[in-house]
Amino acid sequence: TETVEGQNLDENEKKIVNEFCHHLEKSKQLFNGLRDLPQYGHKQWQSYFGRTFDVYTKLWKFQQQHRAILDAKYGLKRWQIGEIASKIGQLYYHYYLRTSETNYLNESFSFYSAIRMRAYYSKASKEERPDLMVKKLRYYARFIVVCLLLKKMKLVRDLVRELAKQIDDYTGTYEPEDQMEWNLVLGEIKAFIEADGIINVMDVDSSSIVLSHRLTPLNTPPLEKGTPVYLTLQEVLIVGNCHEQVKFSELTLDMFRMLQSLEREPQDDLSNQIYDTSPAPGRTPFENGERSNKRDNPHKYLLYKPTYGQLNTFLASAFKELPPNGAMVLYISADGCLGNQKHTDDAAYDLGGVITNSRREGEEPAKGKKAELYKEMHCLHPGDLYPYTRKPLFLIIDSSNSSAFQNFPTIFGQPLVCLLSPEQVPVTMQDQQVKGSLFTLFLHSPLMALCCVCNIGDVPISLWDKSQTQVDKFVAEASRLFSRARKL
Repeated sequence: TETVEGQNLDENEKKIVNEFCHHLEKSKQLFNGLRDLPQYGHKQWQSYFGRTFDVYTKLWKFQQQHRAILDAKYGLKRWQIGEIASKIGQLYYHYYLRTSETNYLNESFSFYSAIRMRAYYSKASKEERPDLMVKKLRYYARFIVVCLLLKKMKLVRDLVRELAKQIDDYTGTYEPEDQMEWNLVLGEIKAFIEADGIINVMDVDSSSIVLSHRLTPLNTPPLEKGTPVYLTLQEVLIVGNCHEQVKFSELTLDMFRMLQSLEREPQDDLSNQIYDTSPAPGRTPFENGERSNKRDNPHKYLLYKPTYGQLNTFLASAFKELPPNGAMVLYISADGCLGNQKHTDDAAYDLGGVITNSRREGEEPAKGKKAELYKEMHCLHPGDLYPYTRKPLFLIIDSSNSSAFQNFPTIFGQPLVCLLSPEQVPVTMQDQQVKGSLFTLFLHSPLMALCCVCNIGDVPISLWDKSQTQVDKFVAEASRLFSRARKL
């Protein structure tokens, strides 16, 4: 026999403990390697994710089958089980980010919810290890993001209250150096929730109703019979570079609204996992031939304050991955970057564009006489996008300098659509810009934006439904006009 932490082990127990330690170490190595994978492209990372899912599935099932021995002989603690479940939740969330398939959000939710329901982290604070408390706080922050994306707002508010209490316990016990950082995280999520809830739709008993604005068969205009489909949306880049807009977890409010507008509503058929005897991994993304390229949603990149170099890299990758008869959407919500108005010979660069992030590159904008001689290097100019019009492009610019993109040429004869925001909003709405752009709000939910403009805060559900019916009729008729125009 050998001993582990003073325990006498027979051969079978030794084998079980060693195998568990092997799976645990292998899972940590693979999980830590995820951050080194390229964030762009479709194929480079899939096999690595597959191996990581496989190892975590084996680890999870193994600890279920041998829980008694691992508890008694290895000293397996509940927070360690919670940490494994949390990493599986992270795996599913990141798989959602890389594939845009919303059903993986449900998979992630099932694991995060099970951690909370079974209180896996309940004794983490009694271990007298601040690093365990940080793991618990990070779990709460990640769970909140998933619940936000699934529009589980009541649960979000419960989690925020729990997170606030956990932060108080953490800072009160350890007086850590990252106390201000966690209070900032808490402040960001509270501001985000407040800004997103600008319209209150009320049920008959005056209780608030949470509305989803993702695509469903009910709100998607059907194509007329016989209408040919020339292009399908395959790649989407959502860029957020507004300096002062509310954000949470590298997701501005504009980005949050736009990504929902370009996704189908997830099927909520995985909730039964939550109530199982233990959260077991659902079907991994690589079973049943799911390595195929068939997707319900267009693939998306979410870029929060990218540098010009980063934005160009992701654009080039999306362009490369675009299949035949595929179209790309580039949505940019960013502060304007004015050009040199004295010289407008070249609309591609002289009119400026939108700001990209310069701080990571350590460069300062040109000033004084230098600014008159050189173009701003930390600016995305219209001309920077011309090469990408070799394939069908749908461009959405929400900026105070959107007019710089109004004379966009069709150099290669490919389909091109530009939606440009107004450069000014009414004085009464200017203070609201920090809570999301009005233009993006209209794209996300026209009825909500109309209520916002008219300063209507509370709407009965019956009136909302009637009004939404009128909006749907308008969208359906507009869709028919567009599709018929293609036949002419």
